[in-house]
Amino acid sequence: QTFPALKDETRYSVGTACAAWHLGRKPQTLRSWACHQDGPVLPVRVYGRLAWAVSDLRRELKVTA
Repeated sequence: QTFPALKDETRYSVGTACAAWHLGRKPQTLRSWACHQDGPVLPVRVYGRLAWAVSDLRRELKVTA
């Protein structure tokens, strides 16, 4: 599955699968970061789902919009 480039992303936040794809990690790794609160990027919970801020992903990957 592919997702739009981070520089072209218009959403405020993305799901775990999309965030993992951009970071080059497996979705389960990001879920572990969320659970232990020890990753380089942390999500917010929206109605029990994880939402990863695009701005945090851009900062971590040093992507300019």
